[in-house]
Amino acid sequence: MRRSFKFLLRPTTHQQTALTACLDDHRDLYNAALEHRRTAYRKAGVSVRYADQSAELKDIRAADPNGQGRWSAGSQQQTLRRLDRAFAAFFHRIKAGQTPGYPRFKGRGRFDTIEWPATKNGATWDSTPHDPTATRLRLLGIGHLRVHQHRTVRGTVKTISVKREGTRWYVILSCDDVPAEPLPATGRQAGFDMGIVHFTTASEPIEGVTDGQGHVANPRYLKTAADRIAAAQRVYARTRRGSKRRTKAARQIGRLHRKVARQRADHAHKTALAVVRACDVIAVEDLRIANMTKAPAPRPDPERTGAYLRNGSAAKAGLTTSIVDAGWGVFLTILASKAESAGREVIAVNPANTSRTCPAPGCGHLARENRLTQADFVCVVCGYTANADVVGALNVKRIGLVLRDTREG
Repeated sequence: MRRSFKFLLRPTTHQQTALTACLDDHRDLYNAALEHRRTAYRKAGVSVRYADQSAELKDIRAADPNGQGRWSAGSQQQTLRRLDRAFAAFFHRIKAGQTPGYPRFKGRGRFDTIEWPATKNGATWDSTPHDPTATRLRLLGIGHLRVHQHRTVRGTVKTISVKREGTRWYVILSCDDVPAEPLPATGRQAGFDMGIVHFTTASEPIEGVTDGQGHVANPRYLKTAADRIAAAQRVYARTRRGSKRRTKAARQIGRLHRKVARQRADHAHKTALAVVRACDVIAVEDLRIANMTKAPAPRPDPERTGAYLRNGSAAKAGLTTSIVDAGWGVFLTILASKAESAGREVIAVNPANTSRTCPAPGCGHLARENRLTQADFVCVVCGYTANADVVGALNVKRIGLVLRDTREG
């Protein structure tokens, strides 16, 4: 399996300065390569490829020994590959009939990661026995960096990335051949319905995972921090553009949002681990979160030029914020990864009408009238009554097991 391990770096002040310079030079290289491609195509109709730009690295490094020449050629090649992937994604979206965004230049806040190949290209990771105090990472032009290694690295390290998040620096190791760690079978099969009122609801109560009704509480970290974020934004709004106070206020806003993101990821990891330990087969909703959080299309007013009709965007904004705050996508991604490592099976189910279909044996009646409120489900045919989220989880489980039997048959 391919897995990534992320550790906090503890660089010295001098090393932080060197890391920032390295990041700025790689960003300049990315932007220059993008401008090269744009100019060549606009003026001569020539498409510049990765191989062409990679071949020019030797001359670029020789012409700027105190700038580009002081960093690893391997990391610079990875930066050029990053640009190449951006163009590949751009053309893929064109062929798929989507509305693509042309690769754009990177400002200081949009380029925070550098990647090195893990074999003799300016980055070395020493995979010695576990010792959180040991220095494990050496980067060309930066030196030996102290790593807060909180778990053992498994598999073969293929690439090493350094990422800046606010004032913190992290190392990310991408490893191949990470061995699986299968868990003992529990015999439990469960379905899970994602929600807003409750983070997720299981088809049956699971000890150590849900409450007595099968619900996992939604922590709503963004809502909890909303007052502090709003106060920080008001401070930012009162500052003058280009001032030090404005920079300080912006950093505070970013610090608050990053804390929310860490809390959300921590909750997702803990919940996913508990689910994987408790269940052999896990059926989940195959949610299209990007579509669910997409802003409604504008509706031009045919009677007034430049005016627009109401499109419901204000009403949808609250729901979109709640979906983003819940972090469904983060949780489902982490759940799939942990399940693969533990030898569990995750089945994605189309969520359409799962909360409107009666799960009672022999009924299966589907009607919008079955769910008149957010919480209550009452079948208009057989009278089956239950919590609507539990009904959704039961139907997700049922459909998931049918799909599983179909594949195995």
